[in-house]
Amino acid sequence: MSAMEDPADPAAETDPGAETGSGAETGSGRDAIVRAARRAFTLRPYAEVTLRGIAAAAGVSPSLIVKRFGSKERLFNTVADFRPAADALFPDTLFATAPDALGRHLVLTMVRLRDELRGDPLLRVVFSLGNDDERTLLRERFREQVTGRLAGSLTGRDRELRAELIAGQLLGLGATLSLHRPDGAGARTPPERLADLYAPGLQRLLDG
Repeated sequence: MSAMEDPADPAAETDPGAETGSGAETGSGRDAIVRAARRAFTLRPYAEVTLRGIAAAAGVSPSLIVKRFGSKERLFNTVADFRPAADALFPDTLFATAPDALGRHLVLTMVRLRDELRGDPLLRVVFSLGNDDERTLLRERFREQVTGRLAGSLTGRDRELRAELIAGQLLGLGATLSLHRPDGAGARTPPERLADLYAPGLQRLLDG
């Protein structure tokens, strides 16, 4: 069984509806393309990824990818952008309300994003098999768009360290849920219960 077929591979989570050919192309097709590109760039070095392969996985034509993204480089830059996940996890209003519930918010939001995206929004920074330049770009984007943004919102001592530890906790949650899918305890546990168990550690880091 190849890495692309491995059901325990966190990067191989797929959206069944995104691989059905004409259905994706009659809509915008963008989400299916981005999901397929995330899997491709995570599981293979950049040089081995082709627009034709991404198109086949997304159920669209290669010409649609060119129309919407222009080139493989621009598509990779879209995949390497963590801002949408950061916007959902750390909205501007996050630290303005209910400070004692921030850890819970992060857990519930992570679970929701995984359901909506049919995969984890952050794990590609860990599992990328690209060359040094690609991995460096992903790490720099992650540090700027996720960890740095969070550190700028925290108060108190050790903000940068706490932000890195919070990001690590979120990555750990995503990796654990992915590793034990589809029949692990996390798959059978309601999000609220996951938050009951996982949020206190995050909350302590948020509180400082």
